[in-house]
Amino acid sequence: MKGKNSEKLSVIIPFLNEEENLSRLYKQLSSSLNDLDLEYEIIFVNDGSTDKGAKIIREIAEKNPQVILKEHRIKKGKGEALATGLKSASGSLILFMDADLQDDPADIAKFYNKINQGYDFVNGIRKKREDNIVIKLYSKVFNWFLRQFLKSPFTDINCGFKMFRKEIADSMSFYANNFRFLPLFAFSQGYKVSEVAVNNRPRVYGKTKFGIKKIFIGIIDTFTAYFLYKFSQSPLHFFGIIGGVIFLFGFLILSYLTFERLVFNHLLYRRPLLQFGVLLIVVGVQIIMTGFLGELIVYFNKQKSKD
Repeated sequence: MKGKNSEKLSVIIPFLNEEENLSRLYKQLSSSLNDLDLEYEIIFVNDGSTDKGAKIIREIAEKNPQVILKEHRIKKGKGEALATGLKSASGSLILFMDADLQDDPADIAKFYNKINQGYDFVNGIRKKREDNIVIKLYSKVFNWFLRQFLKSPFTDINCGFKMFRKEIADSMSFYANNFRFLPLFAFSQGYKVSEVAVNNRPRVYGKTKFGIKKIFIGIIDTFTAYFLYKFSQSPLHFFGIIGGVIFLFGFLILSYLTFERLVFNHLLYRRPLLQFGVLLIVVGVQIIMTGFLGELIVYFNKQKSKD
């Protein structure tokens, strides 16, 4: 679809066993996109589905040239699916959305209007989330942590509904689950970011892909993001503090034991505390040296980029 606007929008939708939702999603999506004054393409990425979803999209693509289907033979995860979609995207604007019909295509106009106001990245906010209480609680804690420790300006960073300029994604390496930190990456790189409230609809067809396992993975990913965005340029500040504290405890223990040996003549070879103090010192030194190695890696990478 070609509008008066010279920009092109690439909509990237990963899916896994969503056959009941795909045709409905396409109808709603094409209706909303046709109301916008811009050229667009819709890239569906099949992440190893075992149902008829790929066949449905293939039939739609045969009749609609703006629809593209990319496929993974096996499930590789949402991050890899989004990366596959980005490789095929030809638009200067990118829209991420899910295939479960919880994201409302009618909200795309809100994202586009924000982009036209001069923003580079616009994230969705699910004001009334149609999820269970465990997911809602996890999301609140997750977003609170990012706001407190990484100064995140986002209310709902986990919302998969977002629009941004392609140059942002081009400068970020997608792997595993780090796609969820794309808003934080855009903010940390100085891009102008904003948010819009979106209509989060209840899932009617299919099964959710979110489970308890993903909560634990999300917690680990959160700490990973904290390290990468806070200490990637100064790893010694992270490892040095941790290693220094451990070393200090070991030093205090050995100092106390030395005092007992010199003043009270207590024998030390039977004291488990002696081995524990030595262990803390050794571990502390190793962690500090890990920080030094990290600093060297950062330094040589910086030097290499200058050459």
